[in-house]
Amino acid sequence: MPSAKPSTLYYDGQCPLCSFEMRHLNRLKNEDLVLQDIHAQVNLPDASREQYLKVLHLKRSDGSTLTGLDASVYAWQHTPLGPMMAWLRWPIVKTVADTVYGVWARRRFDRRYS
Repeated sequence: MPSAKPSTLYYDGQCPLCSFEMRHLNRLKNEDLVLQDIHAQVNLPDASREQYLKVLHLKRSDGSTLTGLDASVYAWQHTPLGPMMAWLRWPIVKTVADTVYGVWARRRFDRRYS
C-alpha cells in the first residue's frame, strides 16, 4: 500500500546520464516514489537550485532529506532491484562509492553549468 505522502527524488533532467537512470527507475518504481526534474520545478524545498543541480536530492515521506548516492540508493529501494543496491552502503564500499560519486557529480556540474 502506498504511503500517504511519497518520497520525491529531484534530478537534473538536462543531464543525459541522470535522465537515462531516471527512465529505468521510473519503469520499475512503486507509487511511494515520485521523480521530479528540477528544471520543471518552480519551488525547490530546503535548498537552492544550484545545490539541487550539484547532487541528487531526495525528500523522504517523513520530511528528511538525503543527498548524493544515499538519495540514489534509497530511491532504488522503491524497486525490485533495491536489495541489490544495499552493498553500496557497506562501510568500506560506502566511502569509495561516495568519493567516486562526489568527483563525478562535481565534474558533471562544472562541465554543464560553470
